[in-house]
Amino acid sequence: MREVLIERAVPTPAGEARVEVVVGDITREEVDAIVNAANSMLAHGGGVAGAIRRRGGPEIVEDSRAAAPVPVGEAAVTRAGRLPARMVVHAVGPRWGEGDEDDKLARAVRSALRLAAEHGAASVAVPAISTGIYGFPVKRAAPILVETALDVLARHQGPLRTVRFIDIDAFTAGHLARALAEAIPEAP
Repeated sequence: MREVLIERAVPTPAGEARVEVVVGDITREEVDAIVNAANSMLAHGGGVAGAIRRRGGPEIVEDSRAAAPVPVGEAAVTRAGRLPARMVVHAVGPRWGEGDEDDKLARAVRSALRLAAEHGAASVAVPAISTGIYGFPVKRAAPILVETALDVLARHQGPLRTVRFIDIDAFTAGHLARALAEAIPEAP
């Protein structure tokens, strides 16, 4: 089941972009790029990374091994295997408690979106990076994720036109939707 919770238009130097929040499965999204909430070694264990590995197949794992290690706050691109997306952008977010988490999370999102755009992506699906096993509180992460994406779009002149935050968990997607609604209130 897939449900769009909120959608907002965003002015950019290259025209208008769109930011959405969706409850759904990132591995089924028909976008140019999906973002994986990755660890530095780009190992695909559980969570989003495990789902991407299971659905996308072995070439994602092979490419990930070749691209690792990736520092916290940065990202790497791999092929998408059997996924409907053209590429996977592996963003390494912070573990809660390691220090400077807010800045590291913002850097990871910024790096992922810029890298996707550099590889020609017009549409990107993004999970709630670091909020799973890495323990970053969702309520704190959601505004950082959304505001960083809005900042990237406001400054970006490349092909990126759609940023879709997506989570299979309605609770997490709800926090992302609230963060977007607060950042861009609905026009009267």
